[in-house]
Amino acid sequence: MTADTPPAPLLSVRGLRVSYRTRTDTLPAVRGVDLDVAPGEVVAVVGESGSGKSTTAHALIGLLPAGGRLEGGEIRFDGTDLATAGDAVLRARRGREIGLIPQDPMVSLNPVQRIGRQVAEVLEIHGLADRAAARAEAVRILEQAGLPDAAVRARQYPHELSGGMRQRVLIAIALAARPRLVIADEPTSALDVTVQRQILDHIETLTRESDTAVLLITHDLGVEADRARRIVVMSQGEVVETGPVRDVLESPRHPYTRRLLASAPSLASAPSLASAPGRAAGPGPADGARPVDPPAPAVGAAGRRAFSARLVGGRRAEPRGGGQGAEVGGAAGGELVVVENLVKDFPLPRGGARGDARSLRAVGDVSFRIGRGETFALVGESGSGKSTTARMVVRLAAPTAGRVSFDGQDITRLSGEALRRLRQRMQIVYQSPYASLDPRFSVAEIITEPLRAFRVGGRKERLARAAELLERVALPGSALRRKPAELSGGQRQRVAIARALALKPDLVVCDEPVSALDVSVQAQILDLLAEFQRDLGLSYLFISHDLAVVRRIADRVAVLRGGRVLESGPAEEVFGSPSHPYTEELLAAIPGSRYAVADGVRTP
Repeated sequence: MTADTPPAPLLSVRGLRVSYRTRTDTLPAVRGVDLDVAPGEVVAVVGESGSGKSTTAHALIGLLPAGGRLEGGEIRFDGTDLATAGDAVLRARRGREIGLIPQDPMVSLNPVQRIGRQVAEVLEIHGLADRAAARAEAVRILEQAGLPDAAVRARQYPHELSGGMRQRVLIAIALAARPRLVIADEPTSALDVTVQRQILDHIETLTRESDTAVLLITHDLGVEADRARRIVVMSQGEVVETGPVRDVLESPRHPYTRRLLASAPSLASAPSLASAPGRAAGPGPADGARPVDPPAPAVGAAGRRAFSARLVGGRRAEPRGGGQGAEVGGAAGGELVVVENLVKDFPLPRGGARGDARSLRAVGDVSFRIGRGETFALVGESGSGKSTTARMVVRLAAPTAGRVSFDGQDITRLSGEALRRLRQRMQIVYQSPYASLDPRFSVAEIITEPLRAFRVGGRKERLARAAELLERVALPGSALRRKPAELSGGQRQRVAIARALALKPDLVVCDEPVSALDVSVQAQILDLLAEFQRDLGLSYLFISHDLAVVRRIADRVAVLRGGRVLESGPAEEVFGSPSHPYTEELLAAIPGSRYAVADGVRTP
């Protein structure tokens, strides 16, 4: 082999076909996919939710969910066809030679086993360390994966960690044995941009030093642009375009690829949906309808600069005044939620305290106000206290200190029937659609469940409401009969959004509501949330690590770190002229910056 000859693929897939069997039908999910991944190469697979990305990833290692069936094709890993290999061969390869980073940590982590034990188990199963050595090595691996206070976290259970922290545990488990191939299924979708960069840097270092191959499944075009060597674009179970990153991003050939590129969110490209009463969003496309193709991005070097600018955005250089930890005022239309000096402490497990401390302060002295019909956003690192704050606002967690008022009523110590009535006016769209949807229920039962619980309407009215909501979140009516396992991650999240809106609440807490969605569906859902806000006067407490999404949806924003507010104010001002160095750091870590730098585009 000469220096110019590309290395032989470590993974070679030919004609891969996968279907899912439901109670009434057999649905093709992957239709003849071909792809190659060479040692030391990062290949990214992109496409809408339901395009077959994750199904392809799980089929490669024989981990299809119930109902999934490999119909045909070859999956050659280092010369062995895994498509025809037995379970013993697959078990030996998984974990040791092929690492999988799944999309959802609450499904993949054992809820009754401590975090450190789950990492150490990989090393013990594959004979890489004895029990004592594996326990110590697990802490080091967790630190390497970016988990703060790794020794403390190793003694905790999954439910005691934030969503982003749990995702980092999955990354640690997948990389523990230093595999030859890593299949990363949305590995950073739950992470803030700074930790996302840290994790991707770690995967990149492993790739460079150990010649590890990476198959990266992602809907984030900025991550692809920065990290991948080649891109595979999938739509409706088929590969519609593939090639080097520069070729695909600069000169996309397929209309579907052009739609994805045009939908890429940024801090500067899309108009804000916040406070835009005259803007008509409209529902997503009806069942069977195809959206109109937007104009294709410009091609060549100029096109690359334009795409880079969309990814990284632009900011004013002038500094903005603003007090650290200042309370954010409510909107002029009146206050729906008032949060005053919230504090939340969690007890530490015995033997796991840092120094003499017996508790971990997750939220410390947080105050803000949410106006009626307003979107207020909390941004910050995973573990900064965003989700814990939100849980206290809707009374799913009791504050250690502080006060929460809702519509003029102090709800801090509300209980019994009064608290139950409050639930009808507050709803949550959780970060994980896998964990928040009952796997035994059909989609129709999931959406109508809150209506049944509060005795709203009869059976026919509830089903009609479910069908209406399903259409408005861009899912076909046929999905009403399906169960969550028969839907993609993004489709499940749309069902969760429909359920949260069923009761027409006053406040909706959106905890990373679009983190599982591809860019085109993100745009549909954000438009949908804005439309519901205009129609119903909803208020949103919006939690996200995606600054471009927050910029598009939020009226005002607060930046949290270590459980405290570092900066707050109107979204335009916070993102346009940040006053705190940490906010600057968040903006600088936006995916797509490295791709832009390569072509001389100014980054934040």
